[in-house]
Amino acid sequence: MQADSKEKHVHAVFESIAPKYDLMNDLLSFRRHKTWRKFTMRKMDIKPGATSIDLCCGTGDWTIALARASQTGKTVGLDFSQHMLDYGQQKVKREGLEAQISLLHGNAMELPFEDNRFDYATIGFGLRNVPDLVQVLKEMKRVVKPGGQVVCLELSKPMWQPFKSIYYFYFEHILPSLGKLFAKSYEQYKWLPDSLKAFPDLNQLADIYREVGFRNVRAYPLTGGIAALHMGTKGTDEA
Repeated sequence: MQADSKEKHVHAVFESIAPKYDLMNDLLSFRRHKTWRKFTMRKMDIKPGATSIDLCCGTGDWTIALARASQTGKTVGLDFSQHMLDYGQQKVKREGLEAQISLLHGNAMELPFEDNRFDYATIGFGLRNVPDLVQVLKEMKRVVKPGGQVVCLELSKPMWQPFKSIYYFYFEHILPSLGKLFAKSYEQYKWLPDSLKAFPDLNQLADIYREVGFRNVRAYPLTGGIAALHMGTKGTDEA
């Protein structure tokens, strides 16, 4: 799929599933996505006052977690789906974090921020959906400060049998049917397994991190490898 057509297709998918996005995340991850995010936050070890940008923020769960962890630090959530952001804004308001969190409609491929702006840049379950993941990682690296972290939490590819075969059967055959049942979106949830097929595995994405120029690259398989956490640091000598 060409980059332009992929972007339009993915945009349409996420605009349509926004009302059921949180429910379907539970189904997609066997209700493990919150546990994965908590593990990620422990590894990030966010200090009070730290600033962050959360790309492809969806309805804002990770954005809110980042703001809470920083206590007083400003957090930006960015997504290309206004429908997702509208749901996210409701959560931000309920949590009383409107002074701390800004939700922005924008493109992860071209971030509207100056260099060396944030302490952290994160992307959760969005990197496999962008037209050019290398460009997005470069943009994340650009906007973090020297010494800042770029963090990706994403679905991945189980490496061992028989779990690998069982997971792919669930992902390719059962999940789209669940999407139809719960979110009235069979075709949209058929997109998810298709998007994973072309996505790098745990070690390949770690290599891409290194090629982009990150230091201290770390990769953690989660729940048998169905998800992965990747972390890299921008060099302190990079301005």
